[in-house]
Amino acid sequence: MSDHTDQSLTFPIIRNACPFAPPEQYASLRSERPAARIAFPDGTTAWLLTRYSDVRKVLADPRVSNDRQHPGFPEYVPGLKEASRRMKGGLLAMDPPEHSIYRSLLTREFTLRRMRSLRPRIQQIVDLCIDSMLASPTRHVDLVTALSLPVPSLTICELLGVPYHDRELFQQRTMTFMERTSTQEERARAIGEIRDYLCDLVAIQADRPQDTLISRMAARAREQGVYDPGILGGLATLLLIAGFETTANMISLGVATLLKEPGQRAALTADAALMPKGVQELLRYFSISDQITCRVALHDIEIAGIRIRAGEGIVASTAAANHDPEVFSDPHTLDLHREPHGHLAFGFGIHQCIGHNLARLELEIVYSTLFARIPTLRTAGPVEDLPFKKDSLIYGIHSMDVTW
Repeated sequence: MSDHTDQSLTFPIIRNACPFAPPEQYASLRSERPAARIAFPDGTTAWLLTRYSDVRKVLADPRVSNDRQHPGFPEYVPGLKEASRRMKGGLLAMDPPEHSIYRSLLTREFTLRRMRSLRPRIQQIVDLCIDSMLASPTRHVDLVTALSLPVPSLTICELLGVPYHDRELFQQRTMTFMERTSTQEERARAIGEIRDYLCDLVAIQADRPQDTLISRMAARAREQGVYDPGILGGLATLLLIAGFETTANMISLGVATLLKEPGQRAALTADAALMPKGVQELLRYFSISDQITCRVALHDIEIAGIRIRAGEGIVASTAAANHDPEVFSDPHTLDLHREPHGHLAFGFGIHQCIGHNLARLELEIVYSTLFARIPTLRTAGPVEDLPFKKDSLIYGIHSMDVTW
């Protein structure tokens, strides 16, 4: 067992060679240094894991913590710990038993049965967005603002009970929080404003019950004796941000990829039964939230022959894991017929994304409807020239001019 501490790697490692693939270095690290020491811009260090088996193992290991206030937790973005401290109730920063208590307030809201009941409304939202696109006299729109952002934003706002006219508040502040170039003060202010708004909304809907997720969550919390508007506001904040930022970026990336590869698009649109597999493969292929599956060791553990000591940070790379050839044959090839193998794009273990059923449903509806209604859709320029989000916590595309 080794205590290798080479700090030659700086993190994050940017996707430079191909915007549709994870960083090239992940492949060599996976074979040569599957647990590698990395350094962040502020000089702090952590261990980067790149093998599927190691990533999956550590994400399910009770000996590691998601507590962002722990001194050794990787601060991969300046101000992360301060923003997390202010956002009481963030599931991503909780450990059991607290995590188990508050996640249970939300579980029944995201079951497959519940998601199926939302399908007609999500279809209506998608159709309305595409109607607006088709009404453009120039036949030229930014897909991000016309479709990618509005669909998940309106969906999650309706689900939570947030008035949709306030959506710009959330979109602008979420972008500020996600951008690596934002200052610590800007990031803290953005998340604070979202949380304050939602804490107020929790208090209102708790006293005046409505048919909304927030209202039902508040009622369950009162039944279980854990009602706290601050914590519930934090839960709602996480759902709102995660509920549209990740899905919006996957919509743009998926559309760009399918436009770039017309053969793949034709196969997907010709067989409706292929769409669920295709969405799973796109999720595996991109793994856009690669950098947020971080942990800190609470005890000494051994991973890939390396002793990770208590108090040391860990970055479990889902993008590297989802391109591990030991699990996924020819992993750098997008294969829409690939049988799902348990990709880690939504994480794994107790912190697996609670909204994964909703995200997949939205993507299936968007891709199938968009290409059916606008079969001649194309990007206004080369797909490779699109402004990809290389400096954001969630990978995606800033804007995407399309025409038809």
